[in-house]
Amino acid sequence: MNNFYKTAAWLAFWMALGVGLYVFFEAKLNPNTIEKVGSDQEVNLRRDPNGHYRAEALIDGVKTTVLVDTGADDVSISQEFANKLGIKSQSAIRTQTANGDTVGFFIRLDSVKLGGIEVTNVAALIVPNLGTDALLGMSFLNRMDVRLHHGTMTIRADN
Repeated sequence: MNNFYKTAAWLAFWMALGVGLYVFFEAKLNPNTIEKVGSDQEVNLRRDPNGHYRAEALIDGVKTTVLVDTGADDVSISQEFANKLGIKSQSAIRTQTANGDTVGFFIRLDSVKLGGIEVTNVAALIVPNLGTDALLGMSFLNRMDVRLHHGTMTIRADN
């Protein structure tokens, strides 16, 4: 019976270590979860390990990861995420992305919420091969005061 307790103790140790490592690296890879962003009218985002500003946001009430992109004209969502929202596109337009020319589909989102900042009736595009759930572009950000300082992006509602 003594071997059983030793094995169980080692198993518990390795499981606790694994959970601890998961929690540590999850916090590093996803520093801007909905819980960490909070519900204030000012949101402070930390860069992820790749140098990008990603955060969890709510688009039409559905949680998703957004890449904050001050170089994008509009909020853009993937076709997969549009399907999840039940959104059908109305009209196609040719658009330029960092990956070249593509066809996007113009839509309006009821709401986009980042922390305590909510914008309604947001112009957006469905970009079929986006590769990420959403880009948070200027159709959301142009209503904000956005500042970068020492690896932190501060987004404040421009009332």
